[in-house]
Amino acid sequence: MEKFDLYDKNRIRTGETMVRGETSAEEYLHIVVHICIIDSAGRMLIQKRCDSKKNWGGMWDLSAGGMAVEGEDSCAAAERETAEELGLKIDFSSARPAFTINFPHGFDDYYIINRDIELSEISPQKEEVSDVSFAGIDEIFSMIDSGTFVPFYKSLIKMIFDMRYTANSFAERK
Repeated sequence: MEKFDLYDKNRIRTGETMVRGETSAEEYLHIVVHICIIDSAGRMLIQKRCDSKKNWGGMWDLSAGGMAVEGEDSCAAAERETAEELGLKIDFSSARPAFTINFPHGFDDYYIINRDIELSEISPQKEEVSDVSFAGIDEIFSMIDSGTFVPFYKSLIKMIFDMRYTANSFAERK
């Protein structure tokens, strides 16, 4: 039974938990993390979700992601999900999300990691991930159009690629 901490609208833990699959009251929220690993060639590591996954089964997705479980903060969840889903040990202890998007039931934290990784370094969790690959932004856009990638807004994907070398929300002046 997987539990997660509940937060108020100001992202303060309430001290309450909820079991995955249950519905919480509207004022209670939870944390979800998304990890985007982009290599020096400008390609994102993407994963294909197992067909048996309840949400977006059989579709390509960002590098890794999932919910923060009870007792975890966002960084710990990102580190755990990356290790579980991809078998990659990445230290997130000094990381912060590149950005957060509020959704009706919580907070989506997006981490952007610039790192060259060989596919041979990855050992996907068979219950979660059926395949891994690299894709550039145009290929991801095509996959979204064809219905084979989780239907993220293209502007979100573009923002991830645009923000990969900066820690702020404005473009560097040249």
